[in-house]
Amino acid sequence: MKRSDITYSGPERSPNRSYMKAMGLTDDDLSKYVVGVAAAWNEAGPCNIHALSLANNTKEGIRHNNGTPRLFATPVVIDGIAMGTEGMKYSLVSRELIANTVESTVNAHNYDGFAAISGCDKTSPGMMMAMARMNLPSIVMYGGTTLPGYFHGKEIAVGDLFEAVGSYLNGNMAIEELKLMEDHAIPTVGSCGGLYTANTMAMMTETLGLALPGSASPPAVDGAKVKYAYETGKTLMDLLENDLKPRDILTEESFYNAVTVLMASGGSTNAVLHLLAIAHEANIKLNMDDFDRISKKIPEIVNMKPSGEYVMADLDKIGGVPVLMKILLDHNLLNGEQLTVTGKTISENLKDIKIMNKKNVIFDVEKPINSSGGIRILKGNLATEGSVFKISASNVKYHKGPAKVFDSEDDTFKAIKDKKIAPGDVVVIRYEGPKGGPGMREMLSVTSALVGAGLGDSVALITDGRFSGATRGIMIGHVAPEAMDGGAIAVVRNNDIIEIDGNNGKIKLLIDENELNNRLRNWKKPEPKHKTGLLHQYSRLVSSSSKGAVLD
Repeated sequence: MKRSDITYSGPERSPNRSYMKAMGLTDDDLSKYVVGVAAAWNEAGPCNIHALSLANNTKEGIRHNNGTPRLFATPVVIDGIAMGTEGMKYSLVSRELIANTVESTVNAHNYDGFAAISGCDKTSPGMMMAMARMNLPSIVMYGGTTLPGYFHGKEIAVGDLFEAVGSYLNGNMAIEELKLMEDHAIPTVGSCGGLYTANTMAMMTETLGLALPGSASPPAVDGAKVKYAYETGKTLMDLLENDLKPRDILTEESFYNAVTVLMASGGSTNAVLHLLAIAHEANIKLNMDDFDRISKKIPEIVNMKPSGEYVMADLDKIGGVPVLMKILLDHNLLNGEQLTVTGKTISENLKDIKIMNKKNVIFDVEKPINSSGGIRILKGNLATEGSVFKISASNVKYHKGPAKVFDSEDDTFKAIKDKKIAPGDVVVIRYEGPKGGPGMREMLSVTSALVGAGLGDSVALITDGRFSGATRGIMIGHVAPEAMDGGAIAVVRNNDIIEIDGNNGKIKLLIDENELNNRLRNWKKPEPKHKTGLLHQYSRLVSSSSKGAVLD
């Protein structure tokens, strides 16, 4: 008996079938596997505007393999548009909304499985969380990246534009030049072009084994995306026939593979949050220490923005994610025995991949960009549960200086704009964590303003919030416990000295231990910023960033 038979089979389900027939479906359609096609789609921005079109290609693939597809949409928050505003508080929240939307739609209608079309930052992890949670035959495909923009003959991505705003505010760029860059930064549909969060999580879809090999890197406007969307639909039907489910694929080793690719690529710090959350849904034990352990032994070899030169479209030109995985596999840095949605192992999927001209997009393992991974987990009295430092995106690994403390991103941005931040400072932004924000805003506007002001190598920033994948500089996020939970970041005072040691994984508030304990005892939890609505609900349910900021 198929799962969908519960809803669509038997005399007692005659009323149920009548609804389906009102849409033109037949008894033959309802006798087949009835499957969902989840498209993360809206018209809020270019990242997902094409997702409906790709989803229709996926429906055709499902029909080709004798299935009955039912399309539905999930929420999307376009991070680049929400950035720097109160709207950004809804970004991480949307990850949970996406997972919950897929769960409620698929379960309410008893679909036998589903295919997911993702795009902007939170949509890929949200879809994969739903896959791991529900454990029905399912598959995900990333909608694709935009092509690079051009400014004065040089390839750019939107992260360069955010930094240009900082240059303009500091008087180093004319408004006419800023406008020219704005007009050319994003030339096509698709998610942000650099190895920011969307493209990082696209890599994770393949590495975890939940997407078709090679499907992540083609640009949104490439005809290959249409082919992969169609094949994704066909593959879903194979998964149903073989009863292959996400938890057959998602093991501890598959998550270690994902962390390995994250570290080798120098991808977004947000992947730490998202991999923890997906592992949580799959009942797999993954923690912050796993990231640091793997980072120490994996060289960074991918030369992509924001720390490098190239964009996702350039990676696609040399063979995409399979080439990176093949290189790591050939050096025994990846576990090739992990199963994937193809029904084959990673090694079997990659056996015919040829490493041709890497065109400086990927370096040799023997001559890496950095000898260790792109992300380090820092711990100390200021972050006893951990914090995240993208060391690959910083020229400086060690910094010690006086704190400049702010209780919101907005106050910080104003201080930078008013030139109140000096070289050597450690900017502290608190009450922006999952509970305190609420929503753990990304702070690309603030970090880009610092870089654009020429302070990227001389000023550090630490926060219980998080950063965009486009962020670079001495930026430490995900500080846990967060301020709203009474973490030590809540009691830092102006001019306290903070030490950041990326090489040794340490972050420390340099005050006497008794003084720190006394401050913590006297700390009083502030009133929540939101007392009604979605953000209030979220703040009451969300866990620590060190656990993936999942809803408990």
